Amino acid sequence: MNNLPYFVIKLNPLFMRYFITICLFIGFGFSNRTFAFSEPADSTTGIIDKSAALILIDKGRQQVTEGKIRDALITFREATQKDPNSWKASYWVAYCHFRLNNFGFARQYGLDAVRKGSTEVDADIYDILGSSYHRLGNLDSAQINYQKALDLLSAGRAKDLRITDKLAECAFAKNALSKASNLRTPMLGDINTGYNDYNPILSTDGKRLYFTSRRGNTTGGRMNPDDQEYFEDVYTAVWNETDQLWDSVSNNIERMNTDGHDALNWLSKDGLFGVMTWNTSVTDMKTLTRSGDIAEIEFTKKGKWNAPKIIANKSINTSFFEGSATLTADGNTMYFVSDRKGDKRSTDIYVVQKVGKKWGEAKVLSDSINTTGRETTPWISPDGRFLFFSSDGHRGMGGLDVYVSENTGSGWTTPINLGAAVNTVNDDTHFKVYKELNKAVMAGTNLLGQKSSFDIYEIDLSKLSLPVKW
Repeated sequence: MNNLPYFVIKLNPLFMRYFITICLFIGFGFSNRTFAFSEPADSTTGIIDKSAALILIDKGRQQVTEGKIRDALITFREATQKDPNSWKASYWVAYCHFRLNNFGFARQYGLDAVRKGSTEVDADIYDILGSSYHRLGNLDSAQINYQKALDLLSAGRAKDLRITDKLAECAFAKNALSKASNLRTPMLGDINTGYNDYNPILSTDGKRLYFTSRRGNTTGGRMNPDDQEYFEDVYTAVWNETDQLWDSVSNNIERMNTDGHDALNWLSKDGLFGVMTWNTSVTDMKTLTRSGDIAEIEFTKKGKWNAPKIIANKSINTSFFEGSATLTADGNTMYFVSDRKGDKRSTDIYVVQKVGKKWGEAKVLSDSINTTGRETTPWISPDGRFLFFSSDGHRGMGGLDVYVSENTGSGWTTPINLGAAVNTVNDDTHFKVYKELNKAVMAGTNLLGQKSSFDIYEIDLSKLSLPVKW
């Protein structure tokens, strides 16, 4: 007994029996690995996982900076697995999903970040939530979250995120939706695929459709390293009168498609001449464009399209992006988009006239058309009088809306939003009118569960009240 600790010597025999029993029970529990006590919250394993999550978040933020949003999303997901309680990981997953137009998932992870972060969460999350609800068409919830962002963010940050403008867009959308219902219907057949399908162009008789798609069978089968989507290709489809749908969809168009970005933007009335956007700058091709360039293409007497020829005019094609060209019926006036002033603006619309057989000096349209936001996908009426285009710089319903402006001879009128009959709370683009066919065609966002993609639509002109007549 002299070798036992003093406190054991003093214990009575009854207590000793209980003490020995407890020790045996604990020993048995350890030996069978069923001991159920919780490990401390800040255990070594927990600290390691939290540190790993922070490292992954830093990595993901760098990928976001590089524009690799899909890679970043994978990285941030790994961070959520390492630290399921990290609001930062959920925040960045929400951010990436919104950038990828997965609005339902952006909302889901945004709410998760708020739940986990409580008062610590970055207030930018309320902009992500507001924008997600906005794109999902839940305008009341969008306004609530935008207002939270406005209340919590600094005045400078709120201005950068355009919170006040977004609140105004929600109000504009509510008003527009109270006056009209959307008239567009999806084009039937294998046109809309779940990939991004857009930029429809109809032949004069309405029996052939050209469009642009980023689906998996693109020429070369490669993805653009910048946005990690398949490169654009031009596709064609034929109207099946019997089945009342578009079929024979193919991108096997000789010499029009390359391993890079290819998009037909305008087609002459006889179908023998076109203008396209061509971008091979990130491919292994021998002929490289400097960025997106505007090229002309002709249909030969042998019944094939020749290779695109980049317009050799330094005021049209620069080292910046140029594309989305549209011409008047006589082919003498062209409107196109460029981001050459990208340090101060986004994309602007330019105009250029033919002088003899060559193009003259391209000039930017006035600020009645262009804003500091995006102006894109212009379409000029055959007589050159009306310009339809998409913009997120003029007051709209959200994202890119379609507008029309009239050339009065002395300038362009204030653009008119085409309203809820054409526009939605998401991006709406590539609007074209075919009076002889009594229809308009366009592209717009289609919500698919938690995700979305661009689809091609048509509108019956007899049901659409355009704000201009010609």
